[in-house]
Amino acid sequence: MPSISDNSPDPKVPRHIAIIMDGNGRWAIRRGLPRLAGHRAGTENLRRIIEACVEFGIHYLTIYAFSTENWGRPPEEVSGLMRILEDVIDRELNELHKEGVQLRHIGRLERLAPHLQEKVLHAIELTKHNDRLVLNVAFNYGGRDEIVLAIQRMIRDGVAAEDVTDELVSRYLFTAGVPDPDLIIRTSGELRISNFLIWQAAYSEWYITPTYWPDFGKDELKKALDAYAQRERRYGKVSIED
Repeated sequence: MPSISDNSPDPKVPRHIAIIMDGNGRWAIRRGLPRLAGHRAGTENLRRIIEACVEFGIHYLTIYAFSTENWGRPPEEVSGLMRILEDVIDRELNELHKEGVQLRHIGRLERLAPHLQEKVLHAIELTKHNDRLVLNVAFNYGGRDEIVLAIQRMIRDGVAAEDVTDELVSRYLFTAGVPDPDLIIRTSGELRISNFLIWQAAYSEWYITPTYWPDFGKDELKKALDAYAQRERRYGKVSIED
């Protein structure tokens, strides 16, 4: 598999896909299962989507795993999600590393248990030279929090007001060095952005599907990519046909 830098961009194939993995709880409830069973099913589905992204030539995949607002969920669900994150790292890290996936974390690590922080940092360090697919895991992430933190860091660094540009702000975000998402997918049919990649999504294409995340497999991803390929990205300009 060629490295990311070796690939010539195809405008019909998004270089970067971001996914709001929604509907795990409802998927479980419809089956008479506890909500955490849905979250576990969702993590199992992630393996299929990673493999499909590599097959389809996607270079960057960002997943919304846990938001800053998710701390307000019932304590047993929050603790269960933390266990799932730890289980996924323990179970999948070596295989992801072997397959050339580079893991990155976007968000804050502070509220995670120290031992879990160490596992996340170890995963990042172990895979940092991989270049088959960059997987950004948004965990304890919020778009507004990200922008506030970027402003605070710029102030601490003494950045003058007249020196603030789009490019500079982007370098202070969690996603520094990563291209903005070309396509954002939201499963479960909800029509909101849920504080996800507020800055980065300014000109992203959106694809909303009623399919719950655990059922969003390779075929569903292909539908999203086909829809993307039919669109003309204007970036606020006039269509060439107008």
